[in-house]
Amino acid sequence: MAAAGRIEPAERGATKIADRVVAKIAAQAAREALAEAPAGGAPPRADVAVHQDSARVRVSVELGYPGDLGGQCRAVRRQVAERVRALAGMEVPEVAVQIERLHAADARTAERGRIR
Repeated sequence: MAAAGRIEPAERGATKIADRVVAKIAAQAAREALAEAPAGGAPPRADVAVHQDSARVRVSVELGYPGDLGGQCRAVRRQVAERVRALAGMEVPEVAVQIERLHAADARTAERGRIR
């Protein structure tokens, strides 16, 4: 038992999680939220600004088209916020999803059948 006024060793110190670690968590969460990535598409990328126990996240994604773009973005926002909160213990007041590129399903099929 600790003497009065003494802090136990396990209670001392602080934990700092680097922005790039939170960004990696966010990018993986975005991949999880998107059931399947479009063929030829780049995986989601994330940029994060961490301030104390809070993280603002910007996720860049490529989506298949046609599709429910709004629904996919909502799923990404929800999954990213939940995973960052669960794994990093940070509040996520904002997840901005930026659609970088759309991949048309018809273009992919036509491209495969093209003779060079």
